[in-house]
Amino acid sequence: MTGRGRQDAVRHPWFARFYARFSVRAEPAMAPVRRELLDGLSGRVLEVGAGNGLNFGNYPAAVSEVVAIEPERELRALAVEAALRAEVPVDVVPGAAEALPVKSEAYDAVVVCLVLCSVRDVERSLSEVRRVLRPGGEVRFFEHGQAPGHGMRRVQGVLDRTVWPRLFGGCHVGRDAVASVRAAGFEDIDHRELLMPERGPRLPTSYCVLGTARRPMATSA
Repeated sequence: MTGRGRQDAVRHPWFARFYARFSVRAEPAMAPVRRELLDGLSGRVLEVGAGNGLNFGNYPAAVSEVVAIEPERELRALAVEAALRAEVPVDVVPGAAEALPVKSEAYDAVVVCLVLCSVRDVERSLSEVRRVLRPGGEVRFFEHGQAPGHGMRRVQGVLDRTVWPRLFGGCHVGRDAVASVRAAGFEDIDHRELLMPERGPRLPTSYCVLGTARRPMATSA
């Protein structure tokens, strides 16, 4: 179920262990979002940055195959275990979002879930997503990012320039996922903003967006 022989693109063992525990605790709130993110998918799907595989149990039966890319070794091992429990075929392989190890125009959909915050190069990563999608193929994305208020944006900016990426596996709290998707040339962008968690104090990571977009039908990448 997992590719071998490739050098790990990312190595964050402390963060991987933290994320594995935290994500499981957050799953009661995240599960409905995951179901909405994946609802209605079919055919061949590429998931970029699969983490510990918590999306796998939510893929609809119409999905014929999921290829799940995860660069971090410890998270990838957990994703392999999750793939064995999934009801659709899931193949977990190493690789980086900036250089996806799959063929061009090979997938009906690409799923990006809490990934664009931590990739080294957002523009290149989304260019790769566009490359591997068939013309007219769909991107599903769920990301945290830029707050609407200037005060929290300033806080996010300070965190992104200082401690946050170092402590949390390269994560940035203030990126604008929708703007990046639009700049990458995707069309028919449809999204909604939501808060995670819905109640309680607002954190730098609370401001999330859930959406879809399509690769244009023109075959040029």
